[in-house]
Amino acid sequence: MAGLFQILWGGPSGEFQAAEPLVGTDGEPLIIPIEGPSVQTENICTRPTAIDWDSDGDLDLVVGNFAGSFYLFTGLGNGKFEPTPQPIMSGDEPLRISGVHSDPFLIDWDGDGDIDILSGSGSGGVQWSENTAGVGKPPQLSSFQTLIDPGEQISYNTPTSENDLTGPASSTRIWADDVNNDGKLDLLVGDSVTLISIAEGLTLEQFKQKHTEWQKAVREASAEMNSVSDDQEKLQEALKRIQSLYASKADLMSEERTGFVWLYLQK
Repeated sequence: MAGLFQILWGGPSGEFQAAEPLVGTDGEPLIIPIEGPSVQTENICTRPTAIDWDSDGDLDLVVGNFAGSFYLFTGLGNGKFEPTPQPIMSGDEPLRISGVHSDPFLIDWDGDGDIDILSGSGSGGVQWSENTAGVGKPPQLSSFQTLIDPGEQISYNTPTSENDLTGPASSTRIWADDVNNDGKLDLLVGDSVTLISIAEGLTLEQFKQKHTEWQKAVREASAEMNSVSDDQEKLQEALKRIQSLYASKADLMSEERTGFVWLYLQK
């Protein structure tokens, strides 16, 4: 179910119990509530991280989400949490990345003793929100600034090989560590990309022409499907046409949905 946090409680011998939803003190699963007509992206959570965020000695839970904001579930000790989360703020506004799909990585990035937030993004790149509060004080977070620019966005269905990639593409997820043991934090950045090869026997020009025709056919089939949505028989016929078109795409190209890990060494 979207938004739930699964936990595997550990035993003294290194074994784990079966996964179960993490609950608040009210016995209900921890979840970010949706208020009003909000689209359900605020409570589809990403990378829950246990950390003593408020410096009270108890582990809290900091989470990102598909909308690009961040929430805090306050810990009460012994694995217990307040049931209602609080948005993490930057001044008077909720802290948000540029883009969507926030990916909180909590670390003292600037070496001043307090915990900052690094984040990937659905549109790529790496961002940093500096904590200016100081050690042991409630976090004071600045707006996100760019550490690594999003890589060049390659249009979907453009022939693409590994040699065409110059940096992380979309849906970046990050990790910070001193990879080369020089005393500085480096960045590992994972991404998502689709490599596309033209079908054997087609030239680039032939591919472009046939793909343009294919896209036009898909648009027409989609418009037809929308226009007959109240007629189940015609709707099924239109749906079969679209399915046939997508099956025929293999005659134009092959796709490999994959991703890469990029290493950035801090100077």
